[in-house]
Amino acid sequence: MKRLRPLRRESRRQVVYDLLLWVVLGIFVAAMGPDPFQDPAGFGMVTAPRVGLAAVAVLVGRPWPLAALVLLLPLGPWQFSEGFATVDLSWLLPRRNVKIFPLLATSPFIIWYAYLTGRRMARAWPALLAFCLISLVGVTVVLRMGGDLALWVSMVTALVGTYLVPYLCGVLRRKLLQQRRQTRLSAEAQARLRERARIARDMHDSLGHDLALIAVRAAGLELAPGLAPAQVKAAGELRIAAADATERLRQIIGLLREDADAAPLSPVGEDVSELVRRATDSGMSITLDLSPGPVPGLARAVVQEGLTNAAKHAPGAAVEVSVSPLRVRVRNGPARSRPTGRSGGLGLAGLRERVRLAGGTLAAGPVGDGFELTVTLPREGEKDPHRSGGNPPPDERRSGHG
Repeated sequence: MKRLRPLRRESRRQVVYDLLLWVVLGIFVAAMGPDPFQDPAGFGMVTAPRVGLAAVAVLVGRPWPLAALVLLLPLGPWQFSEGFATVDLSWLLPRRNVKIFPLLATSPFIIWYAYLTGRRMARAWPALLAFCLISLVGVTVVLRMGGDLALWVSMVTALVGTYLVPYLCGVLRRKLLQQRRQTRLSAEAQARLRERARIARDMHDSLGHDLALIAVRAAGLELAPGLAPAQVKAAGELRIAAADATERLRQIIGLLREDADAAPLSPVGEDVSELVRRATDSGMSITLDLSPGPVPGLARAVVQEGLTNAAKHAPGAAVEVSVSPLRVRVRNGPARSRPTGRSGGLGLAGLRERVRLAGGTLAAGPVGDGFELTVTLPREGEKDPHRSGGNPPPDERRSGHG
């Protein structure tokens, strides 16, 4: 039963299609043979077996088109009375009317199965063996008909036009579909990588921010009066551990974010006020100026990056956060204790790319005795088309925290 399973049709539509194909092929085969009314015996001896052979070819042609091609060999273009074209080769041969690409009523069906062979068979050697067999049949037919040079021309063009060219067209179609499939799979893989990169970026921004706040709390405990030396030591170790964890997070996430700069932007998510409140609860001194109007979609990312950098590189500094519909600014004063982290530049680089894709500008660098991060966004519909690629302008290359 397993051997017969490929012969089963997957749907009723396929069954109807193959029945119609067999009926049409049977009509064309009958048109090539004796008249059933004038020569019933000849019809039964010649046409009936051919119709049965056509039925078998249609039955196996869907799963094994090469087998159908071999079964239809007796119905191949071995009669050279009709052709696609007629040429005059009197300058070379005694005969004037030489048939080029001989055609029979069954030729379209043979061409179809030759095409399906190239379209569905990945291995070339079975088709090569079949073509050798077909060529042998053609040579035998020509030799039996006298071996005239005109017959050789007709036979060669019949082999090329009926078998070889359709097969090569099928191979080309299969290659194009494979290339299209590879392109689609590659695009899906790139989409998965971009999504992983987006998740990695969000992990870096969110977890890095939380670890920086933990380090701020630890630094505050380390400097708090009235603690025993062991408690001060434990707070210092916690601060150092948070800084080391932030650095390891940056290195690990950096592997995933290697090609993440052009990843899609994540949603705003957490409210800017909630972000500032959490940082304030961790011991940071923050002043928030939230202007009326819509909050930019990048506001949370900008504020989070600014607060994280201030917590890591300027612990204890006063921070000013200003958010308006077209501008987000985070500025911190001088540090009041030792930095709790090392500069990696990864978060700021990712933020710069996100701002660039949004059509805005980013400026980050020392201002007075502190540091300022400012993002300016365009009005709705005013995104600069020239900002979609290329290098950032000079004001976005200023050194600063990472």
